[in-house]
Amino acid sequence: MRHIIYIWVLVWLGAGFRVSAVPVAATTSATNASTQTPAKARIHAISDPRATSAFIPDPEVVRKLVDRGLLALSGKTNTAIAWKVWVKPTDVVGFKVISAPGTLTGTRPAVVEALVESLIQSGHPVQRIVIWDRQARDLKTAGFQELARRLGVRCVATTDAGWDGNQFYEAAAQGKLVYGDLEFGKGDRFAVGRRSHVSKLLTQDVTRIIPVTPILTHHSGGIYGHLLSLAFGSVDNMYRFENDSSRTEESVPELCALDDLMPKVAFGVTDALVGQVRGDDKARLHDTIALNELRFGTDLVALDVISMSDVVSARKAYPIEGEKPMRTDLFFNAELLELGIANTNRIELLRAP
Repeated sequence: MRHIIYIWVLVWLGAGFRVSAVPVAATTSATNASTQTPAKARIHAISDPRATSAFIPDPEVVRKLVDRGLLALSGKTNTAIAWKVWVKPTDVVGFKVISAPGTLTGTRPAVVEALVESLIQSGHPVQRIVIWDRQARDLKTAGFQELARRLGVRCVATTDAGWDGNQFYEAAAQGKLVYGDLEFGKGDRFAVGRRSHVSKLLTQDVTRIIPVTPILTHHSGGIYGHLLSLAFGSVDNMYRFENDSSRTEESVPELCALDDLMPKVAFGVTDALVGQVRGDDKARLHDTIALNELRFGTDLVALDVISMSDVVSARKAYPIEGEKPMRTDLFFNAELLELGIANTNRIELLRAP
């Protein structure tokens, strides 16, 4: 007979300490209990001080960083072989970007271009490659529509692809329905909804997701990173979660756990060429740090945790009186759902040669 016992451990994540209950399986006989080494998340960081100049990426240097990152993450010696570790020829690969902040502090088109070009050169069909985000106007303004046209791939907004009535996340939190939501206009004009429907782009088209996410802050989620970007970009009726920290921290991990989101993720890339440590998605170049780095990993939680650590360190260097500590519950909730690792003691940041 097996029992579940809880061991209280103290873990650290940038902004401070947190006590968490960790479930541990144990037999009835303590003497026969075996100790297992906790799993670790491995993140590969590739950097070059020449990657940017005055916030502008150097495409040739960025391409070299991408190739080195793919090799480090895959353990292969050839990028074409590396892609085959995560992507099949029949897969529709969707590169998820953050386009609303623009080209300086959002996902940089140069990084996406290098990734897409590398995938195409590996032999993957161009018609099976998509660059996507929530709004078409943001994709256009940030230059991703033009980039997609030039590379011969698709650029799709989830709002334009439509919402799948059969695939949704339901929560008690109500949200006022807005134009574009699946259920908008089906009741009175003040109607609210408890369901967030997944975009048809993900339920009927894309089979593998690769988030490419910059370092940005978020007022209720701490970091506007891989988890928030994936969750908020994939469903309708999402504003009910965005402005309430407790709702954000609870709902984002549950949204990411949907079958058409996190289970489809091949790996994530943190665009850490330049990181913004205050200001959320509004460009504030005076609040940026030039890291000239890309990070590759299969654990989106760990990637976001490292980004948060960067922000916390930068803020300590020039603090603002009264600034609140960054919230970390979202990442620990994600770990409880087994989406990744939030404990910094179990994250290895490996510097690739």
